[in-house]
Amino acid sequence: MGAIAAATLGVTAPLTAVHAAPISLNTQMFVEHVTTDINGRARRVLRAADRLSPGDTLVVVVNWRNRADRAMSGIAVTNAIPGRLRIDPADPAMLVSVDGGANWGRLDQLWLPTPLGGTRRATAEDVTHIRWPMPGTIAPGQGGRIAYRATVR
Repeated sequence: MGAIAAATLGVTAPLTAVHAAPISLNTQMFVEHVTTDINGRARRVLRAADRLSPGDTLVVVVNWRNRADRAMSGIAVTNAIPGRLRIDPADPAMLVSVDGGANWGRLDQLWLPTPLGGTRRATAEDVTHIRWPMPGTIAPGQGGRIAYRATVR
C-alpha cells in the first residue's frame, strides 16, 4: 500500500471537531476492477488495496460514528489527498480545496493563480483536500459512511 495508502488513511475531522466531539473514523481502501460477465454486462469487483499501480481506480470508504453521550452538530469529515491521487469530485455534498484547506467549494467554483499573473479554473488534479459537512445534528451512537473514488496517477 505504501505512502499513498498511509496518507489516504489519515482521514481526520477538522481540528475544531476533534476537540469538540469524540467522532470515530475508520477508513477502508479498495481497488475497483471492472470485468465483463458471460452476458456482456459490466461487473465491478472491489479488492483490498494491497498494491497500487498508475491508473488504478480506488474506492475509499470512511465510516464515522458519534461516540459521545450527547448530540453533536457542525461536524465535518476532512481528508487530505496524497499528490499521487486524483479524486473524482462527482459527489455533490463533497467540498474540495485546492490550496491546502484554506478555502472550500465545489470544484467548478474554484480558481488558481497562473505563473504569469492570471487565473485558471481548478481541476481534479489540483485538489489537496476533500470535506463532507455532516447534516444537522448527529445523535449519540449515530454513524454513517462516506465513499469517494480516486485514480492513482
